[in-house]
Amino acid sequence: MKVSEFDYDLPEELIAQVPIKKRDESRLMVLDKKNKTIEHKKFKDIIEYLEPGDVLVRNNTKVLPARLYGRKETGAKVEFLLLNNIEGDIWECIVRPGNKLHSGAKVIFGDGILKAEVIDTMEGGTRKVKFSYKGIFNEILDKIGLMPLPPYIHESLKDNDRYQTVYAKYEGSAAAPTAGLHITDDLLKKLEEKGVIIANVTLHVGIGTFRPVKEENVEEHKMHTEHFYIKKEDVEKINNAKKNKKRVIAVGTTSCRVLETIADENGLVKETESDTGIYIYPGYKFKCLDGLITNFHLPQSTLLMLVSALAGKEYIMESYKEAVKEKYRFFSFGDAMFIK
Repeated sequence: MKVSEFDYDLPEELIAQVPIKKRDESRLMVLDKKNKTIEHKKFKDIIEYLEPGDVLVRNNTKVLPARLYGRKETGAKVEFLLLNNIEGDIWECIVRPGNKLHSGAKVIFGDGILKAEVIDTMEGGTRKVKFSYKGIFNEILDKIGLMPLPPYIHESLKDNDRYQTVYAKYEGSAAAPTAGLHITDDLLKKLEEKGVIIANVTLHVGIGTFRPVKEENVEEHKMHTEHFYIKKEDVEKINNAKKNKKRVIAVGTTSCRVLETIADENGLVKETESDTGIYIYPGYKFKCLDGLITNFHLPQSTLLMLVSALAGKEYIMESYKEAVKEKYRFFSFGDAMFIK
């Protein structure tokens, strides 16, 4: 299977640059994977499609304000993007300009409230960096860090909270699980009143989520890995749904990847903390997932392959054509799709 089969034409003006004013007023394309129909709704209408006993599995990771602008001791301006906490105050970072930041380079951020020293160059060109500061690291990040918005967003974000889900809890992501950005506290309340069960997973989204597929053949691509965990109480909700023939619906591809990583052949899951590099593309047989709420994905991306595996490639590519024609908003701050 060729990567080029997952390409589509997207006018640049359809790439959403800012979040919509009210989260659940975004548009929702509803796809029925069995009957191959397409409906056009508002996101808040999702409640019509969910039944009592259905389990909605969301990713409660929180995005770190991980983009830092500072200067070297020489005065030269630099940019750091925190990727991974290796241990203690040592982080893996993307640094720019890379050719000026070798081992031993020292950087100051925010008038000196945060300092950094490059320790080593890692595989792939990232840097191992040791930070020093007084106080609490995350509080300093909240003060001087910016949200690590995807490369296709060129507008600055006025409110950092709009790149967090309303249920974001555990810090550790370099990007938001964007399907959840449409959900409001009020909508969650209405869903629970209807009898929809809410379960959580935590997967810390890595920057690899934006890396393009460079191979010509789909099967040759190697996925990045991301750290996740799921607690016992959430496992029980999911397993009860499977045993009672109720649907398990993931909010976003990150939640989907956790479920499919840990599910057995009967779709049952267990309490787990691990890393996943699961790669889902057409031909994959889903074990746990029955439905998916997701945003519209980049051409030739692994995420577009994942939704094609769930609903069928031709049907997904047709629905993307329809979304372009109907002027849906695309990517992180864009509109949503529900595959039922």
